[in-house]
Amino acid sequence: MRTAVHFGAGNIGRGFVAQFLHESGYEVVFADVSEELIGALQKQPSYRVLEVGEGAQDRVVDGYRAINSKTHEADVIAEIANAEIVTTAVGARILQFVAPVIAKGLAARTRPEPLVVIACENAIGGTDILAAEVRKHDPADNAVFANCAIDRIVPEQSGGLDVTIESFFEWVVDRTPFAGATPEIHGVTWVDDLGPFIERKLFTVNTAHAAAAYHGIDRGWVSIREALATPELQAEIRAVLAETKELLVVKHGFDPDEQQAYIEKTLKRISNPHLPDTCERVGRSPLRKLSRHERFIGPAAELAERGLEVWNLLNAVGAALRFDVEEDAESVELQALLSGGAPADALAETITGLEPSHPLFPHVVEVIELRLAQ
Repeated sequence: MRTAVHFGAGNIGRGFVAQFLHESGYEVVFADVSEELIGALQKQPSYRVLEVGEGAQDRVVDGYRAINSKTHEADVIAEIANAEIVTTAVGARILQFVAPVIAKGLAARTRPEPLVVIACENAIGGTDILAAEVRKHDPADNAVFANCAIDRIVPEQSGGLDVTIESFFEWVVDRTPFAGATPEIHGVTWVDDLGPFIERKLFTVNTAHAAAAYHGIDRGWVSIREALATPELQAEIRAVLAETKELLVVKHGFDPDEQQAYIEKTLKRISNPHLPDTCERVGRSPLRKLSRHERFIGPAAELAERGLEVWNLLNAVGAALRFDVEEDAESVELQALLSGGAPADALAETITGLEPSHPLFPHVVEVIELRLAQ
């Protein structure tokens, strides 16, 4: 049987990536540093993926193995040395810690065919980030690194290995590194130009979700669904998406009607009553979400470069700056920055990564000045 090593046994790892690898006929080997998760996977021979939404089905994932990559690194290296594919769902910031293990696995390979590596992260160029880190440790050219875009909503879970997840999914992978010989993976859409798909998802689904969270918690709403049920807040989210739609149509040539249909589908998905999600959970990690190429500043910067309106995106940035949740480390860090006495222009550069010469920069400074005056 073909083997796939998957780093990250969390909800996306179990409920999306591993499920599809399993359905593709791979024996999945989970690698994770969580003793609790790995222990549960080692004790439990299967778990269920419970879909909700149109065409929902319940699926069973079994026949997997699980290794603690912190305490049994050598075992993970041995699995990579003999695997066909390695995938990750650990978060873009964790890729640097996964890379050395993958590099050691590559160095140990004796198989003639290259290892396929796909980082399934919610970040632009996630696999490029991983590849750069791997090559710091092992420059050998015996792997094919392919970027991808993933889209599937997983709400907060009640515990256990079973995963509740929406029935809709999109897993788009760049085929160009494979020279025509793409691996067989269920559910993957192979494309020659991944960029438009990554930005369509990031600047529609992620922008809408985060904007609803920040505007929602700003108004005292608990759940995303309740927040979007209010006409005023839904109008604000639609206004944000009208701006990102303009960028996507101009930049990538998406058909305006098709993009609008994608927007309507997105709003329906994040309002799904069967996928209850809180504004607090979705809003976590505000510093990452306010960074230079992320869901707000990324499209706003490109719109500003084209002389187009960005008022509604900036309004969402203002709401994100007010996100104050003690349980979230980035929220605490953000609020500490804002209360530290630094001038607004210095904060704008630190928080967003924008250059002072960028046309969006003075507008972000204004938004931060308003936040500091509150």
